[in-house]
Amino acid sequence: MLKSDYLVSQSCKFISMTSIKMFTNAILRYSPKYNDISRSHRRLILFCLDTIVCILSLLFALSNFYGISQGIFLSSRFLPLLLIYIAIKLLFLGLSGLYRSVVRYTDLGLVSTITKSVILSSLFGILLIFLFASEYIAESVIVVDGLTTIIGLLLLRFTVYSLIKSLNSYYEINQERKEKLVIYGAGSAGYQLSKSLEYQAEYELIAFVDDNPELEGRIISGVPIYRPRYLFNLIRQQPIDSIIFAIPNLTTLRKREIIEGLQSLPVKFKTIPNMKDLISQGGSPPQLGNIDVKSLLGREEINPKQNLLGLNITNKVVLVTGAGGSIGSELCRQIIQLQPQALILFELSEFALYTIDLELKATDFDVPIYTYLGTITDELYFKTILLKHQVDTIYHAAAYKHVPLVEINPCVGIYNNVFGTFVTAQSAVHCRVKNYVLISTDKAVRPTNIMGASKRVAELIIQAFAARESTKTIMTMVRFGNVLGSSGSVVPRFRKQISEGKPITLTHRDITRYFISIPEAVSLVIQAGAMAKGGEIYLLDMGKPVKIYDLAVKMIKLSGMIPEKDIPIQIVGLRPGEKLYEELLIDTDKSSPTQHPQIFSGSEPMMEWETLKPHLDNLLSFAQEGNCEEVVRLLKILVPEYQPQREKEKLKLLN
Repeated sequence: MLKSDYLVSQSCKFISMTSIKMFTNAILRYSPKYNDISRSHRRLILFCLDTIVCILSLLFALSNFYGISQGIFLSSRFLPLLLIYIAIKLLFLGLSGLYRSVVRYTDLGLVSTITKSVILSSLFGILLIFLFASEYIAESVIVVDGLTTIIGLLLLRFTVYSLIKSLNSYYEINQERKEKLVIYGAGSAGYQLSKSLEYQAEYELIAFVDDNPELEGRIISGVPIYRPRYLFNLIRQQPIDSIIFAIPNLTTLRKREIIEGLQSLPVKFKTIPNMKDLISQGGSPPQLGNIDVKSLLGREEINPKQNLLGLNITNKVVLVTGAGGSIGSELCRQIIQLQPQALILFELSEFALYTIDLELKATDFDVPIYTYLGTITDELYFKTILLKHQVDTIYHAAAYKHVPLVEINPCVGIYNNVFGTFVTAQSAVHCRVKNYVLISTDKAVRPTNIMGASKRVAELIIQAFAARESTKTIMTMVRFGNVLGSSGSVVPRFRKQISEGKPITLTHRDITRYFISIPEAVSLVIQAGAMAKGGEIYLLDMGKPVKIYDLAVKMIKLSGMIPEKDIPIQIVGLRPGEKLYEELLIDTDKSSPTQHPQIFSGSEPMMEWETLKPHLDNLLSFAQEGNCEEVVRLLKILVPEYQPQREKEKLKLLN
């Protein structure tokens, strides 16, 4: 008998478990994916379920005190009163923000929110019973109802949470393979990142890595922590796609050391912007980005001197030419934060002007912004703008900068870069602008191309204006090299080629360049302009020159690929006018330090205005006529160090 009872019980158990499994699979198979349901519909569904819980909870409390039949009788007799009580309860739940929270990220804060809301609504319920139904319903019914409601609402949410997790797991089965991740950094940022990744179907966290030996062998949320050296063994055991850096305040030099130590691994390197951004994302997927290439340049950014930043900007009317370009737009972003009296954007490209204007007006800074579409060679138009707004400071960033394009369009390049500088400088002097800063380039030093020579002539114009006794405007120039991420520059081009699986095209294996980030370059430009007394050429500390071939190799490795195997590097030859090596000063012994450790003051030969003016008139006249031969001849007179053939001769020696 006992044996038969056992068999029956086991059979019933088997049948019941099989039924439950079939029911669950049916729900998973035919229910809509959670992410496919709109947020408003999710809230409506949850609100309806909460209403059912509140009704059932009150019926349970009444039945518990008075029995089922009497409980139903009291419910029908005092239906309006009880409905008001339930409505108050749901109102408090809504006001607490319960329906704005994300069910997938249920935590202990939810318990506090529900408990507070139910307690407050229960107090109102007790008051209603005391005023209208104290002879029939005890106030303790509301107490029991409150406790039951709290338990019911929490059980409902944890059930929905578990169901959503099961649904996500079910749908992940048929998805492509997840991206397998390792988080470098097992501190609070790493933990926050792991929690954000936990419910993202496309990621799978394999391990934490940390330099702290005391953390080795420990576990965070079921994920083991290893020392960095173990990564090589870990990758042999299972494939890993990406390593994510999650260490706040990690210095650029330390990040570079870590990357160089691990770059032989066939993985991608990613990062999160910072801890603040991670926390602000809440339940949304973490914004994982590629490692910034400036981490490989080996130079720490130095904090700006705050007293210099606002000197020519705060409460001043500031104008930026080329406001939609890479440097110009970053100038505008930093200027508006320094609270100028007004910011004037001057730009030739309609789309570029529209884009930066839209971006600036979306900020919270209460600064008037004026936009002007036009060319810097239109002197009357430019003077009109300066006089209309009584401009105090000009940052002249407008120029044609792409070496190969200017090389094959020399007359247009000269007219824009040289005459544009002349117009803006002369207009600044005539309209009594207090400060004028020319954005120059390292290509102006011993130029081998038209663009570099045009910028050197632009510098000569500013030097000549600044040296005149009649000039009251403080005029200066700032030279720097390549900026990371500027339009058409090498880094975004390499990144695009890698992402498309195409070969990286490199002009020469030995080519080197100085690099600086756009925000740092602009910050230093602003500070240099504030130090100017008139006529200085300021040089920015660009760190050590970077071999572009080595940069390409590192970028390929950072993307988890093998150079020459996954991504070939093709040497295509120097472009017209391109230099192998860039310099910041002709005579480096003539540079002197300033009050800022990253800004140096240089000394270059100059021409008096009376000597420069006739050559300048001829140069611009020939440029307008399209006489390129005469333009090049005059460039060699104005810039004796301009030697277009020098790089060709250097290449012959190298080869």
